[in-house]
Amino acid sequence: MIESSLTDSSAEDPSLLIVDDDTIFCEVLTKAMRKRGFFVTCAHTTEDALRLAEQSTPEYAIIDLKLSSESGLVLVEKLRMLDPGTRIVMLTGYASIATAVEAIKLGATHYLAKPVDADQILSAFERTVGEADIPISAHPLSVGRLEWEYIQRILAENDNNISVTARILNMHRRTLQRKLAKRPLRE
Repeated sequence: MIESSLTDSSAEDPSLLIVDDDTIFCEVLTKAMRKRGFFVTCAHTTEDALRLAEQSTPEYAIIDLKLSSESGLVLVEKLRMLDPGTRIVMLTGYASIATAVEAIKLGATHYLAKPVDADQILSAFERTVGEADIPISAHPLSVGRLEWEYIQRILAENDNNISVTARILNMHRRTLQRKLAKRPLRE
């Protein structure tokens, strides 16, 4: 399903493509971004998003990492091929170092973990350089979180093939599937 912002917008407003399979989140974010002066188009699948982007390349894009059974990382790469100037923010409820690195390598401007608000997204769009002065956390990652990050990295390196990843980790496939079904530990 494709939704478009046709009210309260002029042709001079910057174009924004929101891609998320959560329709309620899309509606809320669309309203918030309209109030901040964007012409918003919303898609819930990579196919719909690509169709919209090919019709009119967006200046900005907000892409969810996990779109039903698809990965938003594929969309990041394709949008960058359409227009390298598109500023892309990747959102996820399943933050991991591996996916953050991949999103940035593929061309995302920034990577944010949900929950997130419109002002945080706007700040992410404006960032062009990293912060060298960012404080180092006094609380290192827990062993459980480190395990989650490592599994995600190995899984990504093996194109999300669970059987191959389980062999590399010297772990039974079902054990790996159970670990993947759990949400990452919050820090």
